[in-house]
Parts: sequence; structure tokens; C-alpha cells
Amino acid sequence: MLSRALSLSLPRARLAIGWLSPPLPGRDLPAPETANRRLAIRSIAIVALTVNLAYLAWRTVSTVDLAVWWVSLPLLILEIHAAIGIALFAFSLWDVDDLPESHPVREAPGRIAVLIPTYNESPEILIPTIAAAVAMSVEHETWVLDDGDRPDVARLAASLGARYLTRPTHEHAKAGNVNHALDQIEADFIAILDADHVASDEFLVRTLSYFEDPDVALVQTPQDFYNTESFEHASGAGDERFHEQALFYRVLQPGKNHWRAAFWCGTGAVVRMTALRDVGGVATETITEDIHTTIRFHRRGWRTIYHNEVLTRGLAASDAATYQLQRLRWGTGAMEVFRQENPLVVPGLTVPQRLAYGATLLGWFDAWRSLGYLILPMIVVATGAVPIKADALTFAIVFGTMFVLSQLSMRVLARGYSRPILSLLFEFVRMTPNLLATTTLLTNRGATFKVTPKGRTSVGRAPNHAPRLLVAMIGLSVAAAAWYALTLLGLTPVHYSVPWAVHASFVWMLLNVGLLWLSIRRVRAPRYAAERRSSVRFGTDLRGLLDGVESTIRDVSLTGARIELPAGTVITGRGRLVVDVPGGAPLAFSGATRSTWAGPGGGTLVGFEFDDGQNAARAHLALALFGAADTRRTLRPAAIEAASAGPAIVSPLPSAA
Repeated sequence: MLSRALSLSLPRARLAIGWLSPPLPGRDLPAPETANRRLAIRSIAIVALTVNLAYLAWRTVSTVDLAVWWVSLPLLILEIHAAIGIALFAFSLWDVDDLPESHPVREAPGRIAVLIPTYNESPEILIPTIAAAVAMSVEHETWVLDDGDRPDVARLAASLGARYLTRPTHEHAKAGNVNHALDQIEADFIAILDADHVASDEFLVRTLSYFEDPDVALVQTPQDFYNTESFEHASGAGDERFHEQALFYRVLQPGKNHWRAAFWCGTGAVVRMTALRDVGGVATETITEDIHTTIRFHRRGWRTIYHNEVLTRGLAASDAATYQLQRLRWGTGAMEVFRQENPLVVPGLTVPQRLAYGATLLGWFDAWRSLGYLILPMIVVATGAVPIKADALTFAIVFGTMFVLSQLSMRVLARGYSRPILSLLFEFVRMTPNLLATTTLLTNRGATFKVTPKGRTSVGRAPNHAPRLLVAMIGLSVAAAAWYALTLLGLTPVHYSVPWAVHASFVWMLLNVGLLWLSIRRVRAPRYAAERRSSVRFGTDLRGLLDGVESTIRDVSLTGARIELPAGTVITGRGRLVVDVPGGAPLAFSGATRSTWAGPGGGTLVGFEFDDGQNAARAHLALALFGAADTRRTLRPAAIEAASAGPAIVSPLPSAA
């Protein structure tokens, strides 16, 4: 059976691929902080919070000008909101190492089912996920739960050694799909993987020991991503592994262990069936069924664990449109949770659990603070109304001290997972979806579950549209700047009675414009244009034979490869590529040449597209490419080379790579 063959071939996959790139961070549990480091971080946070409290008291008592209350009070409210955010941040990150002892488990403690819900994901997305799930250590069954009713997916699952399940109706999206499976599958524990999340063979080995505590309902692991050129990833040397969700998954979620408030994130988790049945199955009343179900676990007294070790990797949002769609769905779901089962007031939760949930759910309202900080300096410049009644030197000293300590505390609390400027850019990019999501709390407007697009999202590489709100903010800022200049020239009826405050607001506005421009630039960057490839390319230096001609495979995906041949070689039409996998049997793929061009070293480069099917060979290739056998050893995605290849590329692998 192929599943057996996949398991046996895992060591060969490690040998074939592991030497090509350095280890990724996160494969092992992070080393605990030293007592001195933890004390220093907590001390800085306490000092910063104390100074914030003193600053707010001073601002409230001595500096609020009620003559211009319409600008003074909003600014004070925004500052109070920011201070509450810092306090919740410190609370969330008070202890990031509070984790029960665990040990590897090689024998199944009961019947285990690995569930892969899918709706419209392509075979190129599903093959690595299914192949890696089937090849996991510890005895289990792998089930593909297809809400798309696709016969080709049924055949794919069977060919890879997985079982296939669909359902007659399709209500409640992913939650309904999983709940239907619970009635069809006999299991004591279920592991749930999104259709694009490729698991390590050690996934169950590393997570099952926590269930020796009969009170544990859920073990969640971090989400991490293999398409490191996505919209969510940082750019620049040394930053390619940092992504926008790293702070949450590597620091904030581990910090929730201390308060027994770690929650399910939808994928990369193992759940005890007894606990799931105790709460009536996966929650279907909201589109964020994961956090909603966890609230019910905690209300019933079940315990949850966050195991801070990267054991799966999936696809991050490749472009801004996908990123915003995802955040709108998550934010709208958070508001539905507030309406359906508000963790701040429902019975059964501890005070720390309420605060931990509040820190997560209330974070969606930060977009209103960001919008306020964009609008306020424009109002000051346009009207001359100064919201702070203090002399310039006093305010500079007091505000500067508070601001520096606040930034320092947030930086050290983040444990190295903070990129301040990049974080601000993402805050602006997601501002529109977050504003729209939070308004649903008042309008009681629900949302339909929309699957995040994965793989190819466009046939071209047209840049994304700039968010209208950001463009509007820049336009208003330019108008305010023009008004400011005219006022200084005495050409408007406005008089600046407190010049230093207006000048400071103007500088603040210019900084905002710079950040807005950088945000728009990132959204529209060609690197983050809509994805035209159906699977991620990985840079390699593997040897191969293309129709018997010795070659070097420069990058490869599950749909094709970029192959370097000796100078003067002519390859056209259909052919056969044999990939020499060191330490394992060669893999052969039939396909067709889609493009050829001159390589930088004088050789001939060929874009070779694999034929559809060939699932066994693609599954073995996937285990190697995605490092599923050992997530410490994986490949960096190849850089997009169309820009440097020149106009000779007429049609560079439209459906490959």
C-alpha cells in the first residue's frame, strides 16, 4: 500500500533534502527563560504601566481643555485605550514558559483519526497534506472530509492511503463538516489539519502525552508557513522567516497556558472526543468555531494546552486581498462570539480566563484607535484646536518618558517577535476589514464562511488595489497640509493660538502619511500580486535527467520544475524528467516543456510542467520538499525570477511552480 511506502520512504526524504538549507526555528520547544530575564521583563512592564497610569492621571486632571472637548476627550479616550492594551499585553505575556511536562509517545493511547476538511483546494494543495498525514508516526487513520463532493479527491485520497468522507448537506461550513465526521468515525482522539497544513511525522508523537491528564481536552500547536514570500512575511535578509502572525503563535498563545486559557486555532490541534461530545460538538453558531468551542471547553472545566513547537506548516495569505478577507472573517467571527457566548460575562470561566479572552477579542477594536490617531492631527491642523493644555517642555518630558517606556516594555514582552514598523504597516492594511468586522457587533449582521483562497488566485500578476480608506487618509492629510501652509501665510481664517502643538501635529501627520504610503506600497508591490501559481516552488540543486540529458533542477514544485541543461541543448514538446533523490529511488515525471530561455551561466533553462495525476510520485516529492518527515529540514521557496529573466520568457510555467 502507498501509505506504507510513504512511511518507509521518510528517512530517504530527509537525506535527499535536509542538506540543502539550514534548520528552521521553532522545531523544538523554546528553552525556558532564565529567572533573571523574566524578572527584568516583568520589572520593565510594571514600571511602564505605573508611568502610564501617572501620565493618564496627569492628563485627566491637568491638561484636558474642555473648551475644545470635541478633540480633547477623544484623544484622552484613545490614550486610555492604548494603556489598557499595554496592560492586557503584559498580562498575556507574564509567563510564556508555563507548560506541563511532556514526553514522546510512540504507542497510540486509543483510536486516533486525523481529519482533513476540504472544500475547493486543488490536488497540489491536498497532496502534501494527505501524504504527510498518512505518514505520521503513531497508529492512526487519515480521513479526507470533502465538502466539495469531488470524485477526483476521493480517488486521490484512496491512492495515498487515506479514507474519504462527504455528506449529503453542507450547512455550517468547516464546523458542520467536522461534526458530520464525528458521527461516522470511531475515535478517542482526533487531530484536525486544514487542507493546506503539512504535518511533521512527529506531530502525534509530540502532542499525545498531554492527554495522560484526563482533564485535557485540547492540545494546540503553532501555525507556521512555508510560502515565505507571502504577503504576511517580512522581506530582507534574515527576516524571511518572520511573519505577521509569529507574535501571536510563538509568544501570545504560549502565554495563555499560564492562565489556562490557550484556545483552539482551527488547525494543528489534537482534541479528545469525550470533551468534544461533552460540549455538543464543534460550535456552529459562529464562523470562528475554534475559539467558540474552546470557550465551551473552559466553561465545562476542561483544560487546554498550547505546545509551542512548530509541527505543521501551511500557506500564509499570498496577497493583500486574501489577507484582508481572512481578517474580516476572523474579526466578524469574534464579534459573533461576543454576541453568542461573551467570555467576559458567561458563567463558568475564571477571571484570568476572561481577561485572556478579552485581550484577544478586544484587540479587533484597535483599528478604531488607529483611525483616531490618523484623524486627530488633521483636525488640529485644520482648526487650530489644541487638545492638550500644557507647555511644550513639560508635555515633551512627560509624554516622551511614557512613550519610550511603553515601547520598550512592548518590545521586551514580545520576546524578539516584534517588528515595530512592519507591525504598523499591517495594522493599517487590516484597518478596513477590522473596522467593518467590529461594526457587526452593533448591526447584528452575520457573515457567511468564505474559504481563504489558496494556490492560484489569478491568471496574471496584476497588483492589488490600494485600500480606499488608506488612500482617503492620504488625500485628507495632503489637504490638511495645504491648509496648514496657507494658515501660516495668513490666508485662512484660522489662527494657531498654540503654535508648538499645531507644528507637532503637523509632524505627526507627516509620519502617518509616510506609514500609509508604505502600507499602500506593500499592498501594490509586484511581489505580493495575486498568485498565479498553483503550488509553491522550492529552490534546489538536485541532479536529474530530462529525456536522458543530464541536468540540474534549480527549482521544483508539485506541478513542475525549472531545469538547467547544458548550453545548446534543444528540448521541446513532451518529455520525461527523472529526479535523482540522494539516498532514495529516483522519481520520474511525465510532462511537457512550456518555455525555454538562456540561463545566466550560458546554459539552457527549461520550464517543465508535470502531467496531472502521478500522485504517488508527487506524494513522495511532497514529503521531501515540505520537510514533512522532519520540519527542522526544509527548503526555502525559490525567489520569483521572472523579473530578472528578461523578456525572453514568453510563458513561464502558467500552471507550474
